[in-house]
Amino acid sequence: MSDEPYVLQPGEGRAIDLGNFLMSVKATAEDTSGAFTLLEATEPPNFGPPMHIHRDAAEAFYVLEGEYIIFIGDREVRAPAGSFVHIPVGAVHGFRVGSSPSRKLNLYVPQAMVGYFDELAAAIREGDVSDEKLGAIAERYGVEVLGPVPEGYV
Repeated sequence: MSDEPYVLQPGEGRAIDLGNFLMSVKATAEDTSGAFTLLEATEPPNFGPPMHIHRDAAEAFYVLEGEYIIFIGDREVRAPAGSFVHIPVGAVHGFRVGSSPSRKLNLYVPQAMVGYFDELAAAIREGDVSDEKLGAIAERYGVEVLGPVPEGYV
């Protein structure tokens, strides 16, 4: 862990290739003394994960481009560019990208999810994206998946 200031310039950050979308790691637990993780995601139209719960971290979205439809419990919120959405620890949630490619920042507090996305990328590269494999990865990172993985997620 580091207590040193941390700076990335535009376009910097470790890339994670998830097949049909890309993430860029902007800050990890090591970079922030465990305070938070910051990821940038560029995602295709209509893309989204299954409904899920983070058991050990709150999640926030800041929409940079395009539009997301955020599902929190029974609520559906349209989030165009400039929108901010906070999802508390333990809240049932998911999202769908709108009708055009979209880009967002994901903030996890305290730090979380970089390892999840690294393992998901490895499973995709290896061609092992069974429900069992994806469920095991999610469980290791405090994520409870509540529904089937939608077509196009992996």
